[in-house]
Amino acid sequence: MLEKIFEGGLWGSRFMVLLAVIFGLVGAVALFVVASVDVYRVSAYIIEVYTNHLHPVKFHEKVVGEIIGAVDLYLIGVVMLLFSFGLYELFISEIDPARDGDDASKILSIHSLDTLKDKISKVIVMVLVVGFFKKVGIADFSTPLELFYLALSITAVSVGLYFLSKVGHHH
Repeated sequence: MLEKIFEGGLWGSRFMVLLAVIFGLVGAVALFVVASVDVYRVSAYIIEVYTNHLHPVKFHEKVVGEIIGAVDLYLIGVVMLLFSFGLYELFISEIDPARDGDDASKILSIHSLDTLKDKISKVIVMVLVVGFFKKVGIADFSTPLELFYLALSITAVSVGLYFLSKVGHHH
């Protein structure tokens, strides 16, 4: 009897995961809103610059940096979505609308902690790559050695992305 009560309580404690799911979704929505506001602001700035025939210093670098920053936020929002969907499916229940119909989403289908970890880590790597290119976009390279280091770092990122794309594909 005591064992049955304890096991029932233990099994029910999995619903604590709902806190992480709910707040993960709230975090994702917040990141999407902030990134969208950033894109709106940079769009308004571009329109202002071109309609007033202004020529600000480092205009293109600023615009590209802001857009890349927004992409970064969107990607982190995607991480939060994957995290929320994955935890829900692993600990609570499969999401029925994701399984119904012809457009059943494989992107959000998570059947193990390893699958969740793999999907989240790939998006995190993309966040790091986007952050790297944002930093490269605003950096000043003046010596041949600095340009060589830039070329090496871009090659390293490319090779890393190539091997990351091969993970989980067994041919």
